[in-house]
Amino acid sequence: MEASSANPTDIATRTEVALTEQPWVNPRDPAKAVGPDGRPARSRRAPIWADVPDEQWDDWRWQLSHRINTVDEVAAVLNLTDDERAGLTAEDKFRVDITPYFASLIDPDDPNDPIRRQVIPLGREAEAFTAMMEDSLAEDRHSPVPGLVHRYPDRVLMLVTTQCASYCRYCTRSRIVGDPRQNFNSREHEAQLEYLRRTPQVRDVLISGGDGLTLAPKLLERIIRGLREIPHIEIIRIGTRVPVFLPQRVDDELCEMLARYHPIWMNLHFNHPNEITPEVARAADKLTRAGVPLGNQSVLLAGVNDCVHIQRALVHRLVENRIRPYYLYQCDLVEGSGHFRTPVGKGLEIMEGLRGHTSGYAIPTYVIDAPGGGGKIPVMPNYLISYSDHKVVLRNYEGYITTYEEPPTYTPHDKSTCAYCQHERPEPGQSGVLGLLEGERMWIEPSGFEETHRRGAIEAHRLQDPSKWVPFGVGAIEGRAGKPLPVLEAGAEANGGGAAPGKAEYGPGEEPRPREGEPTGTAHGELL
Repeated sequence: MEASSANPTDIATRTEVALTEQPWVNPRDPAKAVGPDGRPARSRRAPIWADVPDEQWDDWRWQLSHRINTVDEVAAVLNLTDDERAGLTAEDKFRVDITPYFASLIDPDDPNDPIRRQVIPLGREAEAFTAMMEDSLAEDRHSPVPGLVHRYPDRVLMLVTTQCASYCRYCTRSRIVGDPRQNFNSREHEAQLEYLRRTPQVRDVLISGGDGLTLAPKLLERIIRGLREIPHIEIIRIGTRVPVFLPQRVDDELCEMLARYHPIWMNLHFNHPNEITPEVARAADKLTRAGVPLGNQSVLLAGVNDCVHIQRALVHRLVENRIRPYYLYQCDLVEGSGHFRTPVGKGLEIMEGLRGHTSGYAIPTYVIDAPGGGGKIPVMPNYLISYSDHKVVLRNYEGYITTYEEPPTYTPHDKSTCAYCQHERPEPGQSGVLGLLEGERMWIEPSGFEETHRRGAIEAHRLQDPSKWVPFGVGAIEGRAGKPLPVLEAGAEANGGGAAPGKAEYGPGEEPRPREGEPTGTAHGELL
């Protein structure tokens, strides 16, 4: 057989076409978004930092060293209210630090901006409320060595630092977080590891703090490597808000390091769609390409995300970036969080507005972190014992009974000023389903199918045949599937004698409904 040779002209033509064709870019991938200049898209930058070179702005160490915290520094970026000035100048306030990147996402003229409310203190932050606790989750009571919380049988929480990139005003661990005098050192890290070496039932470790991703890279790797060297530790998780406050921290060096110690999982903490920027999309893309599965834990916050439309937009943006919504937390009973608290009924309302209205993998589990140390309790029938106008009674997986005090006052979400409520996501087709539920019809008949062109002939689509839309077992519908349903008398023939005695011939969909207790259907002569 002679070997065939390609035509040189054809090869040259194909090469020329390949060189001139532009590589295809996925327009749906958030990590590939480009700005007006054709370069990777960027979020807004506040005017005060407009002259900062991109090389510095994209350096996570520069971002950390240029955080703003005083009233004058914050006022240079935002137009402050009197309540915010009172919060920023309070002597005993919980620590304030905001990265330039995150501060730039805030609308400087909107005192109700959802990002602003999370990081700028208010004067009323210091107001006490019923059931307020310093350590609402009783973590210190479950701590066998400093910084290690062993509440569940097979997993532990490992606090490796008290420092964060920025500080959430509703922080569960505000009793220690942000205080450099209470930071954990290498000696305490080793004590934590030694406890884990001697506790073989522990298979899952969650690294948190503070935020472990604020540690020096070598120190973070030393801790992760120490965990990975323990044979019975199967899973390492990292709980972090650094990719939200400081997506620049997710660089190639970090991703390559994490990939060496798999299986590693990471839970992020987004509360509002405005926090998901092009920089965040690229950071999430880097992590997932490094093999790190991503989840998200939100906190239900009054004035920030207590709206089903905001929550739906948030979970849709998350799954678009390959981040799985994991938990929706009820706000903890911690000092400083009183004005953020919502009734449990608001969380149930949001979950009802998500379930069935969007993809199952886009729906988080709504939980209350039990006051007193009972762990995370899902708000669902098996665990919700009772619900009054001021108190929720719950039980955890061990049967531990706890109560969650409802806030005495709550200002409902203002739908008239919410852009998400004003532009509610449409749900076409739901009116047809409502028609079924309200008894107007028994099925929805499809329409609008195009005719099919097959072998030169024009044929109607098979679903346009009306006989297909008469349900089996409910009888004939006048004018749709043959003659009306005959009335059978005992022992009589319904087809005028054409069938065997006691039997009747029926067209598709004309079988009579069986009597109570009899088989409900047949197929090919056999009982279903």
